[in-house]
Amino acid sequence: MSGRVSRVPAGRAGRLRLRRSLATALRGADLLERKLRLLLDRERVARRAAEEAGEVWRQRLAEADTWLVRGVLLGGEAALAEAVPADRAAADVTWAALMGVRHPATVSWTDPVRSPEEPTPPNSALTHAETAYRGAVRAAAEHAVQRAAADLLAAEAVRTRQRVRALRRHWIPRLRDELTAVELALEEGEHEEAVRRRWAAARSAR
Repeated sequence: MSGRVSRVPAGRAGRLRLRRSLATALRGADLLERKLRLLLDRERVARRAAEEAGEVWRQRLAEADTWLVRGVLLGGEAALAEAVPADRAAADVTWAALMGVRHPATVSWTDPVRSPEEPTPPNSALTHAETAYRGAVRAAAEHAVQRAAADLLAAEAVRTRQRVRALRRHWIPRLRDELTAVELALEEGEHEEAVRRRWAAARSAR
């Protein structure tokens, strides 16, 4: 790059250092591109899983809303209040790592448990609504986990792509240019040295 003073020593030592630096940069770019492919593949899987869970969520929610209306029409709002268990649901998210990127992987869902003393839904419509709502919430949790995973992986993919671009477009070409300049200087120096030796040999032969 113009205006930047190279710290590479001249001569064979500089050539050796540049060759090693170039090899390291090329390996680094290859590894980053492999990482990028894995991140993009896993992101696509997570996006697909999120879309599928989101579709289940919407279907179950619509089904639950339909049953809820029927149940309230049959038993009134008091029946709805009686059908709610005191226990609460629980969700446990398991995290994983891919190429150093931590992201939510799975979610386990525990439905609320109704104690024997608690009343059950007073009509079958509210029973169906309860089942559908539980399925909707499970799907919503799965949707959230997969979408969060996809977003985290996508963000890392952007950063990785930028690093690959910096290596491929700037750092590696710069190292190649410097290596070419050093090798050319060495060749010129070796050529000049060979000419001097021939002159010296010719003078000594006279």
